[in-house]
Amino acid sequence: MLKIIVVSDGIYGDRTYNTVKTEFETEFIQLEPPNDQLIDDEIEIPEITLNKLKEANIIISYVLHIDLVHEIVKKVHSYVDWIIVASWKGEGFKNQIKYDNVVFPYIMCDIEENGNPIFDEFAVKFGKPKVNLDISTNGELNDIKVVRSSLCGATFFVADFIKEKYKNKSIDIDKLPQEAGFKVQHYPCRAQKLRLFSKENQKELASTYHKEAFEKI
Repeated sequence: MLKIIVVSDGIYGDRTYNTVKTEFETEFIQLEPPNDQLIDDEIEIPEITLNKLKEANIIISYVLHIDLVHEIVKKVHSYVDWIIVASWKGEGFKNQIKYDNVVFPYIMCDIEENGNPIFDEFAVKFGKPKVNLDISTNGELNDIKVVRSSLCGATFFVADFIKEKYKNKSIDIDKLPQEAGFKVQHYPCRAQKLRLFSKENQKELASTYHKEAFEKI
């Protein structure tokens, strides 16, 4: 079984940990961010923490402090299969870290398989939302199976809401995707509202992905 480590130096990562641990061996590591007043000092990560990180197949980083992200990647990238940097800002930062096994998703519910067996074993379960709808011949909702959930667990939240509302009731298939996309905003989604490089902002994209998931019957 894959070993996943979620690492954070702030308030993010807890929901990913709680979601991913339902499928894989998962550990959550909370780090103290460096003191910026001591910026000239070398950033130190406890040896016991480094050893734990090196044992992972996949590290998911919600570390916000740029220098700490650099240090983690530098120290452990050659020991692990993949590092997914979930929290990052700006192409300049991303371009400073160039390793084949380090990825920077624009948004965490954008992750899909990439052809690597280790990565795909993870990405088939978590990333871009995917659901199967079981609709009876008379148009009633029998069930919803979450095939792949966003890492934050929002896909399960939306599916549970739709099932509770429409279970064994007639359902408007044309309106369902829009309702699903709207409901994910009530999770609440922590994706950013800021537009980055003229792309659809992350909150809109999370909504769009869940809307599209419920369009595929």
